[in-house]
Amino acid sequence: MQPFDFDLFVIGGGSGGVRAARMAAQTGARVALAEAAELGGTCVNVGCIPKKLYSYAAGYAESFEEAEGYGWKLPSAPQFDWAHLKAQRAKEISRLNGIYGSLLKNSGVTLVTGWAQLVDAHTVEIEGKRHTARHLLVATGGTPFVPEIPGREHIVTSDAMFDLDPFPKRLLVVGGGYIACEFASIFNGLGSKVTQLHRRAHLLTGFDDDVRQFLASEMGKAGVDVRLNCEASSIARGPDGLVVTLARGQQIEADTVLFATGRVPNTQGLGLEAAGVKLDDKGAIAVDAHYRTSVPSIYAVGDVSTRVQLTPVALAEAMVVVDALFGKGKRGMDYEFIPTAVFTHPNIGTCGYSEIDARAKFGEVTVFSSEFKSLRHTLSGRSERTFMKLVVDKKSDRVVGLHMVGADAGEVVQGFAVAMRAGATKALFDSTIGIHPTAAEEFVTMREPMPG
Repeated sequence: MQPFDFDLFVIGGGSGGVRAARMAAQTGARVALAEAAELGGTCVNVGCIPKKLYSYAAGYAESFEEAEGYGWKLPSAPQFDWAHLKAQRAKEISRLNGIYGSLLKNSGVTLVTGWAQLVDAHTVEIEGKRHTARHLLVATGGTPFVPEIPGREHIVTSDAMFDLDPFPKRLLVVGGGYIACEFASIFNGLGSKVTQLHRRAHLLTGFDDDVRQFLASEMGKAGVDVRLNCEASSIARGPDGLVVTLARGQQIEADTVLFATGRVPNTQGLGLEAAGVKLDDKGAIAVDAHYRTSVPSIYAVGDVSTRVQLTPVALAEAMVVVDALFGKGKRGMDYEFIPTAVFTHPNIGTCGYSEIDARAKFGEVTVFSSEFKSLRHTLSGRSERTFMKLVVDKKSDRVVGLHMVGADAGEVVQGFAVAMRAGATKALFDSTIGIHPTAAEEFVTMREPMPG
């Protein structure tokens, strides 16, 4: 049999690709990874990491506002330096890019710079040079989707938001998903006048209905002009900025227009068709339960195969593939009770089923919820409130949905996710002693179910 150059060739240097390459190389496999841009993919470069750094920056504005209620007198109004924040972010991302490179190098991975295309089931071509491998892994992630509307050349996507120049005094955000909501919250906190348009009746499709409504209310209170059942039909450049015309005929002026209207699998230009790799009806690479594509030697993980678009999911899927190819083949992936956070202001943390989905799957459920002003805001002067909700399968008493909107929701929910994965019941929640005084203790002290 003709020998291959590598045992595994990975296309894409994002979270899933780097994890797969590094862990496979540590088993002794001969591994190469191709990446045309900076290492780390969307999450490191234009996603999770810079987004949360900017979220922290926006949070300081809230803290300055609250400080007076706690006795702090600031000598002058705080001044925000956008250029400094951008420079600090760029420095940190560059450091992370270097760490990813070192991890690959120290693991023995051959790094190939350039755009990779599949030639056949075992061959990849980059900059005119071909490489062969026993197994190929596609981990090219996703890319922002922008609908075809007049003036789309004037808009920006989430990838460009971290380096805008100048800082937008007026920002229009089109979209109602988590990326749209996060950037609306962040730039509102940093000082932009933010308007958010969403064509549907509620933000955050797929999240629990109570969470969706509560967040929209809190964002509105914080200053974001949230307009629902509203759609942009065209964009044009006017004398004082961009002019966005709505489907109903109204017009909104803005300095920057962000379209955060979803992401699609990054499959263009990869040579998938030539290699015989099939896509599903959503344009993602179709994979089986073991992440194998229609070509047995080619695998795909992460957002390019769109199971669940989360960085930790891509990492976990990569580990399953590596174990199958170079390990004992016992590692699996369970998509139930995956916790996630949305870094809006306030944050969202959620794990498990929404109330609607829980009723569809389990039948009878019991719902507990609580809304309150956190202790912090009894003196801060802010009107921000916290919302918590538990959804319980009535038959088994198992907690199957846990949702929070409030400060550090992601940090709070992570721990509860472990309990939910272990099958924790409402009785077990009730018997757990709360940490007082915290917002998190509310999850173990809710006793009265909601009617119905």
